[in-house]
Amino acid sequence: MIDQEKIKQAVRLLLEGIGEDISREGLLDTPARIARMYEELYGGMEEDASMHLSRTFHVDNNEMVIEKDITFYSTCEHHMLPFYGKVHIAYIPDGRVAGLSKLARTVEVFARRLQLQEQLTGQIADALMAHMKPMGVIVMVEAEHMCMTMRGIKKPGSRTVTIARRGTFETDPGLEERFFHMLKCI
Repeated sequence: MIDQEKIKQAVRLLLEGIGEDISREGLLDTPARIARMYEELYGGMEEDASMHLSRTFHVDNNEMVIEKDITFYSTCEHHMLPFYGKVHIAYIPDGRVAGLSKLARTVEVFARRLQLQEQLTGQIADALMAHMKPMGVIVMVEAEHMCMTMRGIKKPGSRTVTIARRGTFETDPGLEERFFHMLKCI
């Protein structure tokens, strides 16, 4: 549960720590604004992906389902700076599929937490396997990290790519090749 009073107190201390005057007109409401913002940005802390993936629908075939270019925004747990990009998901149903919006909602559950991209990728794949019970899942995340862009090495435009394979995607290299081919073609 997000404690808005603690966040406001922390923001006041942070502002003082960087030498700001917290009684300055432009900063008077900043602690409250940031507390509200954090409630939105970290709303995934209390959410469970199963609420989005528990309802599935019968299908007669088990052909690959791909949803690509799911935009996400998250926050790096190391520097508390944003990272953002696209998630691409494919799965092989085992007679059941989820509504397409449910895949995007699952991405949001995990993106709206302090995160590591590698961890985010695996959490999405694991949630799909656990709740949809497909034959296999592959998740690819491409992201730009503000900790690489606006501080440190300062390399804007650099992207980090992570992949998580589960089930048949771990054992059948042809499925992974098909996934990458379809990402380029769609």
